[in-house]
Amino acid sequence: MVMLYSSSMVQVGAHYLVMQSIWCVLGLLGTITMTVLDYRQLKKIWWLLLAVALVLLVLVLLRGSVRNHARRWFVLGPASFQPSEVAKLVVLIALAWYAEHYRRLMSTWKFGILIPGAVIGITAGLIFKEPDVGNALLLGTVTGIMLLIAGIRLRYFLPPVILVAIGVGVFIAYNPMRSERVYSWLHIEETKQDKGMQAYQAMVALGSGGVSGKGLGDGRQKLGFVPEHHTDFIFSIIGEELGLIATLLVITGFVAFVICGLYISVNAPDMFGMLLGSGITFLIGLQAFINIGVVTSALPNKGLPLPFISYGGSNLMVMLTCVGILLSIARQPRATQPKQEHALDPEETSLFKPQRNPFKSPRYST
Repeated sequence: MVMLYSSSMVQVGAHYLVMQSIWCVLGLLGTITMTVLDYRQLKKIWWLLLAVALVLLVLVLLRGSVRNHARRWFVLGPASFQPSEVAKLVVLIALAWYAEHYRRLMSTWKFGILIPGAVIGITAGLIFKEPDVGNALLLGTVTGIMLLIAGIRLRYFLPPVILVAIGVGVFIAYNPMRSERVYSWLHIEETKQDKGMQAYQAMVALGSGGVSGKGLGDGRQKLGFVPEHHTDFIFSIIGEELGLIATLLVITGFVAFVICGLYISVNAPDMFGMLLGSGITFLIGLQAFINIGVVTSALPNKGLPLPFISYGGSNLMVMLTCVGILLSIARQPRATQPKQEHALDPEETSLFKPQRNPFKSPRYST
């Protein structure tokens, strides 16, 4: 919240801070609600959540607000809502239920690839149509990891992945905006006054911050040099004002989050919790990895926000709700395994079993 205000106070004052605070309160309510409730209750309503998410994705294509040549948002007065953020979480819930319900059939082509692939493809396709290529690819990657964890075979998994990768490559090659992004990423010095300006100025911000930064509020790149400095490129403002130490702390925080999320998932009481926890962990971790990679010019521009930090109410609310689900999984005790009987049961061994008098046996009676 402090960095959001610092990055936007010159342009809009406290407007973004106030709006983000409202979404933060809603997100914290979602965190508390999901923490208190048993996450296994989601098994009962996954189909309803998925139906609502798909309807919203269709409606936003028909009635959504257009910004930067993309139709992704519903405008709700001074706020806006992005259905694709909710759809990503809902698909993870549905896929976790499906993989647990059909766990014995996940190694087959029909139940391991065809059916879940259709649901993932429809959802990602609607997000791709907005267009929101970054979120569509993120959803496909995370759900692919969940399918691998669920036990699908690589010989069924690799052919669709290769076909999708080829399709994305062809799309980028024949889409001028995406191809120019890749070209500017490869030739940032050549394009620093055009398509590569955002990435170049972000690198300038990180470099000028040095180790300790210029000081909170004293950054210069937020004055119009770095576009989207309060959303996708807020990490560069952190580096400029607070320096290398703060950026490393942010990275350390996300690494710690991933480690904790994987630990919770491994110790989940059931397969549904294990898959859902893993999906949420990779969803947040990969999104942070991609965002930081874009800001540092290690990856081409994808347009994904930095979780918990970038301005964006829908993303913040969903991310905080995801944290609540992880905490709910962590709160549930693991199923206790029945104790195996010892090979030498004291009641059955000759050492502890009372011995009968052989002379009182009918065999020795006269």
